Amino acid sequence: MPTQLTFSLSAVFGFVLVLARVAGAFVFVPIPGVNAGPEAARIVLALSFTLALFPRWPHVNLTEPYIGALVLALLAEAALGLTIGVAVSVLAESFLLAGQIIGLQAGYGFASTIDPTTQADSGILVVFAQLIAGLLFFALGLEREVIRVFARSLDAFPVGTFVLVPAGAEQVLRLASGIFSTGLRLAMPVLALLLMVDLALALLGRLNQQLQLLILAFPIKMMAALGLLATMAALFPRVYRGYAEQVLARVATVAGF
Repeated sequence: MPTQLTFSLSAVFGFVLVLARVAGAFVFVPIPGVNAGPEAARIVLALSFTLALFPRWPHVNLTEPYIGALVLALLAEAALGLTIGVAVSVLAESFLLAGQIIGLQAGYGFASTIDPTTQADSGILVVFAQLIAGLLFFALGLEREVIRVFARSLDAFPVGTFVLVPAGAEQVLRLASGIFSTGLRLAMPVLALLLMVDLALALLGRLNQQLQLLILAFPIKMMAALGLLATMAALFPRVYRGYAEQVLARVATVAGF
């Protein structure tokens, strides 16, 4: 006996509203290679996340005029998704800031490569830091936390009711300020080592002014920075996890749970 799969108009509207919330977050969530990938892959990823939230789809009341209310609800859903995406993206930005600071001081800023995300010229350490941050995002299971945030936000903020209150805006601003503190914490050991190298070369140049230390300064600083970064590699997941816990706690506050 043939069967026919049907969806009510209320379910379709609920799907569209949840999709607006999820797609708004994917603009900023640091998924490696997602911006450089094909459009179809990103669309399928957003649809998959939306379908995974099927038990939390809202029920849209169609007994009232809903065209204008639906547009306002779509804007509210996109605003919440963008807010969550911006909050999560600061995790990668802290590593990018550290890579930028270290690259300038160690001499890696003179060489550039193609950024796989933006397809533009970027520093070597910046691209490396971006890839490391993206891998840690999945290695620590943060993509599951993002889905959990979306699921719980559907209960805390029903469709079309999200408003970024001053307390929530303050939480997002604090997350942005955390980019600089975390980035400096990651870069400070390397900066201290490079400062000691500069002082040592300066003293050696004063003792023997005939030595041409300028041609040796860049190789020494580059190798010293690379060696210290390799030594500190085991600390990167710990720092990333600690900062991720702070970010998720503030995202939960913004999302209303």
